[in-house]
This record gives sequence, structure tokens and C-alpha cells, in this order.
Amino acid sequence: MLKKLKIITMILIIASIIVGCQAVEEEFETKMGDEPNINIRFEDESVESIALEEYVAGVVAGEMKPAWPTNAYAAQAIKARTFTMKHMEGVDDNTISARHEEAQAYKPENITDVIREAVEMTRGQVAVYDGTYINAWFHSSAAGRTTSAQAGLAFKEGEPPYVKSVESPDDLAPEDIQNWDIEISKAQVLEALRETGEEGDEILELNILEQDDTGRITQIEIVHNRGSKQLHGAEFRTVIGPDNLKSTMVETIEDRGESFGFIGSGWGHGVGMSQWGAKKLAQEGESPEDIIKYYFEGVEIEKRWN
Repeated sequence: MLKKLKIITMILIIASIIVGCQAVEEEFETKMGDEPNINIRFEDESVESIALEEYVAGVVAGEMKPAWPTNAYAAQAIKARTFTMKHMEGVDDNTISARHEEAQAYKPENITDVIREAVEMTRGQVAVYDGTYINAWFHSSAAGRTTSAQAGLAFKEGEPPYVKSVESPDDLAPEDIQNWDIEISKAQVLEALRETGEEGDEILELNILEQDDTGRITQIEIVHNRGSKQLHGAEFRTVIGPDNLKSTMVETIEDRGESFGFIGSGWGHGVGMSQWGAKKLAQEGESPEDIIKYYFEGVEIEKRWN
């Protein structure tokens, strides 16, 4: 009798394991779907519909330099795919701009065999936090340390729990990214001031009021002949032009008569993954997943289609 009970017990255990495995498999399958298509809108307003993985390859080719390590490209592919999927949640027609100012740079003419390999090895993979697509922020160089979304982007929706400030190995970046002296004319500053709705005829001073612990400007004052205007550093960079002011990690601003000299370092908003840092980590043997998890706290990499 005891032997029969043991046999029955073993059968029940095996059955429960099988049922459990089937449940896990079914739950995994609910996360899987077909590869979506995406509609790319170009500057001439023409639209092209392509498979998302092909779009991701064009983004990696547009956002990263040639001849970089496969794992750096692969980390960028996961970020690009995540960015795209999160974007598509907010649009009805799966359309995304090809302009990097509006979304991500897209340059399919720059795709190489190594980039295709990196995209294929991460096919369908996205970064999520509690099952939800993260804000897949990335930038060129953090100049040694990344920052918060509120400091780097003037992000107003509350600091995401997965964003963290970490040391970033950006020493492979060119010298003109690591250290720069940029001149911006007072006429440009006046034009930027007017874009904010503030009226003025002459720029008198630029004053750094606050910086975060990474050295990025969080409050700047524009003094003009009719008063003054305070802006978040990220907002100031936006109205001046992100390509004109490489980052808000500014050590000092000098009045040079008809222009201001900005002395600083880095390129981009400094939030999330640094691309030059990713290159260094990839060269040191880090996997694409490890690179992303280095820059983002508590995220998981999930495969959403085969």
C-alpha cells in the first residue's frame, strides 16, 4: 500500500511539473508576437514601410560610428528597438520620423555586415522595467559620468527608477568631445531668448545659477536689456540648438564681446547609455545585455518576437 502511495505521489509531482512548464511556456508565448512593420517618414514627407529589424539596422548605422565592436552595435540595437516599440505605443499608424531631432537617425546606406550581425544576434530583444518598455535614452559621450533624466533632459514626469548616475568610460571619445571651447554669438542667444517668448533687444550676461553633481547646468540666467530669463540647462541647450552646444556639462561661460565662450565636455544629454562608453565596455568583453544593465538599474532584456 505504501509503495502504491509513493507511486501515486510521484505521478502527481511529475504531472504538476508538466503543467507548470506548460504554463510558463504559454506565458512566454503571450509575450511573443510577429515582427511588426514600421512606416518611416522622410524629410520630403514620403513614407516607406519596412520590417522593424531592417529599420533597427538603419538606426544603428545612423547612430554609431563605423568599425565599432559588434557588442556595442548590439547594445545600440536593443536600445533602438526599445525606443521604437515605446514610440509605437503612442501612435496609431506605426509611423516614425527619419530625422534624429524627432526620433532616431536612420542611415541604411551605412549598414555593414557587422551591424547586420549585431542586429540579428539581438533580434526581437527589448529593454523593459516591470514588463514595460523603458525610455531608451542614449547619447554620444557622458564625459565620465551619466546624470539623471531631470538634470539632463529636464524630464518632468518624475525620475524613472531605472535611470542612475554611473561612471562612464568615455576616454576613447575624440579630444573635441572630451574637451571643447565653443563660441555662440550673442545674436544666437537673443534669437533663442525670443523663441522662449521673452522680448529683448540686447544680451548682456549669461550666468550659471545651478549645476548638478556631474557638472551639468540645471539653471541658467539670460540677462538682457529688458530683464532676465531663467531656463533649465537642457531647455537652454534645446533653444540654442543641440548641435551648437554639445552638452550642458559646462565648466565656465566667458563673455567675449560679440559672443560667449562655453568651455565644457561631453556630447549629448548625458542620460542613459553613453555610446563611447558602450564601445569601451564592448572592447573589454562585456555583452550587449551587460552594457545596458550597467547604465540602467533593474532592467530586463526580453525577446518579443523570433
